Amino acid sequence: MPRKESLLWERHLAAKGVGSPGQGCPSHGTKQAKGESMAKILIVDDEAGIRSILKRVLSKHHETAEAADGQTAVDKVREWRPDILICDLKMPEMDGMEVLRRVQEIDPDLVSVMITAHGTVETAVEAMKLGAFDYFRKPFDVEEVKVVVDKALSIRNLKEEVTTLKKQVRERDRLDRIIGKSQKMRESFDLIEQVAPSKSTVLITGESGTGKEMIARAIHAHSPRSEKNFVAVNCAAISGELLESELFGHEKGSFTGAVSSKTGKFELANGGTLFLDEIGEMDPKLQAKLLRVLQENEIDRVGGTKPIPVDVRVIASTNRSLRDQIKKGDFREDLFYRLNVVNITFPALRERKEDIPILADHFVRKYAEENGKEIEGIEPDALETLMKFNWPGNVRELENVIERAVVLCRGKSIDSASLPAEIREPEVREGLDIRVGMTTMEAERMLILETLKTYEWNRTRAAELLGISIRTLRNKLNEYREAGAEIP
Repeated sequence: MPRKESLLWERHLAAKGVGSPGQGCPSHGTKQAKGESMAKILIVDDEAGIRSILKRVLSKHHETAEAADGQTAVDKVREWRPDILICDLKMPEMDGMEVLRRVQEIDPDLVSVMITAHGTVETAVEAMKLGAFDYFRKPFDVEEVKVVVDKALSIRNLKEEVTTLKKQVRERDRLDRIIGKSQKMRESFDLIEQVAPSKSTVLITGESGTGKEMIARAIHAHSPRSEKNFVAVNCAAISGELLESELFGHEKGSFTGAVSSKTGKFELANGGTLFLDEIGEMDPKLQAKLLRVLQENEIDRVGGTKPIPVDVRVIASTNRSLRDQIKKGDFREDLFYRLNVVNITFPALRERKEDIPILADHFVRKYAEENGKEIEGIEPDALETLMKFNWPGNVRELENVIERAVVLCRGKSIDSASLPAEIREPEVREGLDIRVGMTTMEAERMLILETLKTYEWNRTRAAELLGISIRTLRNKLNEYREAGAEIP
């Protein structure tokens, strides 16, 4: 560095209160106040004067190291694993651009800040396109350096948080966290392990409450797409017009209320997995559009003028027979075969009752910990009661029952008295008065209302038992109200 320029910087640093290493400036590795985290910063520049100045500015609050050339910098990144790299663009032999490329291969999360001289800003911008976070120009201002480093550290911390969250999600969705040891479950596990690495679409069938979304998440977690997004959409909970916008997005002004453009779920899941829950509830018109997306790997936003390419693996689920819906004209046969490349039928809980004890024990431990209660387990009489019940709501119903029992339990273990009355003594009702000559609509109305009465007007549970969506049930009840029925 020219002597005149160096003296100007020395005066500037002195004005800012940054002394020389021998004048009270903390040395390399000086720790911060308790509770604050120190960043590891690697300073790379072939000019010793610049490295010295940056070290004096930064070592008060961070741990610093130096490298005088590109190869040393690459070796130091591999060995020392810094949080932030500050690197000059203009260096002999290996320039800053090459350093940037190499260190990103070693640590993709490393946050890089480039130093540029006057007249090379375009190169710095090019470096940012390659992944650099920011740059500052020589001669630099101390406060500017501090601001850029603080921002870079925030980005690094954010990246670490995202990495931690992704790790936690993968841990949560591991296949071995799906509980079951029955033969039917082992067969399902084998199939999941086989299909997960492939690109094939998967159709998961099974009753409500069996855990179909859990299976979809496990397939994603064990696939090459696990680092990308898993996006779930409940097709039964969103009306046809809104579902189209939800899946494919829309452009501003494409319909009333579209005050801005919206990215659809397909775009959000790009590179990852899209889970279409209760696909049987999808409007037939929308089914045709979905079929085209699966065939062409591109979407059209509502109101859009050009297709958008997407790379998405689709996993769908249903609690209904799609073959029966095809016969009724409610589901497209060509879409069914496009989705049903691999079929996983997940068993109902009553078909794998040997799994009830380990599921119940898992839920007891889970909710005892959540509620701060010391509960050792389930007494034999209570477990026998759980084993006898047929669980129309499947694992979801068992979990709800155990959670309730844990909350109400007064002792150290769950006994029969802690279980709901309908579990201890399932009510046996007389057959419905369905007569010859009664219309299908009248029989359906009687079945729906009797089911609701049996389960104390619990709409969610009734819908599960009837094999219909909660939206369909609500529509039916609205019809009955309009016809004069008293619906709570």
